Amino acid sequence: MIYFDNAATTYPKPPEVIKTMSRATVRYGANPGRGGHKMSYLTSEAVYETRKRVAEFFGTDAPENVIFTKNCTEALNIVIKGLCVPGCRFICSSLDHNAVIRPLEELRRSGTADYDIAPVGKTDDETVANFKRLLRSNTRAVICTGASNVFGERLPTAKLARLAHENGALFILDAAQTAGIVNIDMRRDEIDFLCTAGHKGLYGPMGTGLLVINSDEHLNSLIEGGTGSFSAVLSQPEIYPDRFESGTLNVPGILSLGEGIRFVSDRGVSRIYKSEQGHIADIYKALKNIPNVRLYTDPFSSEKSYVPLLSFNVDGLHSEQTAALLANDNIAVRAGLHCAPSAHKTYGTLREGTVRIAPSIFTKKQDVNLLLTSVVKIAKNS
Repeated sequence: MIYFDNAATTYPKPPEVIKTMSRATVRYGANPGRGGHKMSYLTSEAVYETRKRVAEFFGTDAPENVIFTKNCTEALNIVIKGLCVPGCRFICSSLDHNAVIRPLEELRRSGTADYDIAPVGKTDDETVANFKRLLRSNTRAVICTGASNVFGERLPTAKLARLAHENGALFILDAAQTAGIVNIDMRRDEIDFLCTAGHKGLYGPMGTGLLVINSDEHLNSLIEGGTGSFSAVLSQPEIYPDRFESGTLNVPGILSLGEGIRFVSDRGVSRIYKSEQGHIADIYKALKNIPNVRLYTDPFSSEKSYVPLLSFNVDGLHSEQTAALLANDNIAVRAGLHCAPSAHKTYGTLREGTVRIAPSIFTKKQDVNLLLTSVVKIAKNS
């Protein structure tokens, strides 16, 4: 299979990640923090070492504030609902994923809180101005994606974080499309809460996600239960990470995610970005010269910046039809609305969706050539 669906889940995984997943089920098979025997201690130490690696990777010095979740969506729900107080408001962007907008919509429908969607402008300054206009005295937090999962457009997250703090609000980053692709330093960029998937640019397994906290703000818990700590107390512990990690942890997934982060660190985030963006450059230059192919962004625009992914359509075909034809040539892409209808509405593609191409560090020049050959054939026959 020629795989270009890496914005959903990276594939293949590094050999070290696969080996760690297998080894963890043998060497670290006991519950961490739940027993006084050797294997439980060893498992606890291994999980803690992964917390330290995550904290270092994202520029924080508090491993206990690294919360392991099952995906980015869960992390976002923990923060959004944990911060919510009656009558508060949130602001998100017009490019955000349903993992952000649906929790906000649920809060609106329940009458607990409300939210506004700030249009992403033609320039970063315009985007910041659009957010600023929506700020109110009861704005609890500004939330935005680091980059659109459909069009790759990056948002000015550091500027938005500063804007939020200047107006008494918190800043939440959905880093699902930027973690492992662009450098993120939570202290430098003034990020209070970072939510991300483990199975995308961090090259971990599916079923892993992260919430990294860089704030003293109190969060209500989303799920309560056994934590292995303060068991005689019936209320949920206040200490981190226990407050947000009730139940048995996904130890094989967590340790494998740690190896994925080690892989990214060893390769270098900038090197990974350069490699993937090089493939996007070749694809973009070819697609813009193919009749009947529509592109929606210029990933090399001087006015905006992008992560390495590209959306397109073929005239006369729904995006799902194009993806099916590519699949017939053993090429995997993602088509449709990508769980981000607001982004498609912004770009005018809500009806047909788009075909999304996303390379990884493992993508080869030959893969690109085969993809382009297939698109040429499809466009010619459309």
